[in-house]
Amino acid sequence: MAPPAVTSTRHDRLAEALRRAVLAQAFEKTPDRARGGAAVAHFPSIDLAMVVFGRGRDRAHLGIRPTWANVLFSREHPRGLVAAIGERGGAVRHLRFDADVVDADSRSHAWAPDADWRRIAFPPLHGSGPHRFVVPYPASLLKLMVAVGVGMAVDLGRAEWPAADIGPMITVSDNEATDRCVALLHRAGVVELLHERFAALGLPTLRLNRTTPAGGWRNGDGSGVGHIHMTAWDTVRLLWLLDADASAPPWLARTPRLMPLLQPATRDRLRALLEAQELNEILSSHSLRGVPGFVEGLPPSVRFAHKTGNTENYGSDAGMVVAKTPPPLHAIVAVITNLGQRYAPHERCATTWKLPALGAALHRVALDWT
Repeated sequence: MAPPAVTSTRHDRLAEALRRAVLAQAFEKTPDRARGGAAVAHFPSIDLAMVVFGRGRDRAHLGIRPTWANVLFSREHPRGLVAAIGERGGAVRHLRFDADVVDADSRSHAWAPDADWRRIAFPPLHGSGPHRFVVPYPASLLKLMVAVGVGMAVDLGRAEWPAADIGPMITVSDNEATDRCVALLHRAGVVELLHERFAALGLPTLRLNRTTPAGGWRNGDGSGVGHIHMTAWDTVRLLWLLDADASAPPWLARTPRLMPLLQPATRDRLRALLEAQELNEILSSHSLRGVPGFVEGLPPSVRFAHKTGNTENYGSDAGMVVAKTPPPLHAIVAVITNLGQRYAPHERCATTWKLPALGAALHRVALDWT
């Protein structure tokens, strides 16, 4: 007798679509300035997650359940891993996340062309299983966690909303404004409370470790790479909790008395800042229109309430994608990579054009699931 056929779920089908979207960009051919413009020595690390909500709270679509997936690529997994998540959308299972590292001079060294991962002791971050994924530093995407912490301090009555700082921190990624917001978290005593809330909400890989009362969060402050962590799936679920139009998070269905992450007014303030984002240069790219070789990312016709992160070695982007006019769309996406400015083809670019191209492909994938 033949074995019973395995029926793929809608989540499996979305995961395969995401995996194919990444492979279609041929990231293994990305030019690397550290190699004189030759292609990368190893397949880049790409942590990509998405949830699609259909048409949000449109009454005609209340019966549509969200569909989600998380796929991960690296030199160890160039064809991609599909994260095991489950029907409740909880934390990734059966996969070990290892933390990024710095050398004795506080420099990222795992991403050097000649880095031998067999000789690097990556500390475990979360989980266990037959495979591991080394989590790239989220770069300035971490400022989303800082902003949530500021919102918590405001909701608790421990601080006033720092409009002069939190706005520039989110919309133009101002580092000095971030210093002041991190210092606020320490004055308000909410850093560990933020970690406790992330853990209670089932977001175990979101960590702002070793920031300082003076506002330090960079490598030189003893924080930064190796201490501040985000994974794409937990970032998507963090944004899910900040999205007033999203359906109820299913992984929290059995804990109905859990306090909301932020009060509605504070949540909406943060959403407005994400929508005012001025850096559209990773999954969206209309800030770069006119640059030679321009590649369209997520189209400017959709509202992308998001935060980017970018350094020499890292590129990340995460946000809510909404279109109310036909074709309607409601999704959340996050990508965290080691593809920073050293892979950029032009001085105005933040990363390779392959990431905006991926953004356009993700838009097409999301429309197929709407």
